[in-house]
Amino acid sequence: MRSVSLQENKTVLIVDDNYDHASGIRELVKIESDFEVKGIAATAEIAINLIKKYKPDVVLMDINMPDMDGITAIQEIKKLDLDTKVIALTGYDDSDLIYRAMKVGARGYILKTMAASQLITAIQEVANGKIYLPSSLIAKFFDHFQATIKEESRPKIDEGDNLLSYLTQREEEVLELLTQGITYKGVAKQLFISETTVKTHVNNIFQKLQVNDRTQAVLYAINHSIGTRRKMKTAV
Repeated sequence: MRSVSLQENKTVLIVDDNYDHASGIRELVKIESDFEVKGIAATAEIAINLIKKYKPDVVLMDINMPDMDGITAIQEIKKLDLDTKVIALTGYDDSDLIYRAMKVGARGYILKTMAASQLITAIQEVANGKIYLPSSLIAKFFDHFQATIKEESRPKIDEGDNLLSYLTQREEEVLELLTQGITYKGVAKQLFISETTVKTHVNNIFQKLQVNDRTQAVLYAINHSIGTRRKMKTAV
C-alpha cells in the first residue's frame, strides 16, 4: 500500500539495460511511493542525456551496463554538477565494487535481489540527503575501506623491488589467470566476481606494476615468476 510521503515533487530516473527489470522497478516506485519516474534509460549515454534534460533528484544506476560501466557513468554524472544523487543498483555484493561506487560519488548501493521495501527506503533516504547502505553490506564496505587505506599507506616502491609483492592476493589471482590467456570474462567466472570488478583489479595491477597494458603486465608477471611466488605464499 502506498504510504503517506512528502516526496510529491521528487523525481527518479532508472538506468538498466534489462527493460523488464527496469519496468518492474518503475511500477514499484509508482505504487509504493510518491516519486515520479521520469523515464528508463537502457544505456549510460541515453541516461546522461535524460539527466541533463530532466535533472532528476535520484538516479538508479545499474553497474553492469553494455556501453559504459556504471562506475564510469557515475563519474560522468558527477561532472554535470547537478544536485542529482545516484544509487548503484547491481546483482553483485562484491566489496571492491561497493567501495569503488561509493568512492566515485554514489550515495547508495543496493542489490537487485533485495526486498522492494529496501529499494523504496533507499530512494527516500538518498533523496533526503542521506547515505544508504543495507546493513548486510556495511561491513563489506568498511572492511574494504580499511584494507585500502592500509594498502595506500605502504612505503613507496623502490626500483629494485619485485613489484609483484605490492599486489593484493586477489590481484595476484587475477594476474596469474591473465598470464594463462584467460579473458576478463573468464577470470570473472573463475573467481566468482563481476567483470567490472576484474577490470578494477587490472587497473590497480597496471598502476602497481608501472605498466600501461595487459601485455606488459603479463610479461612482467612471467619474468618475475608469479606462479612460483603464489605457490610459496600458499605453502607458508
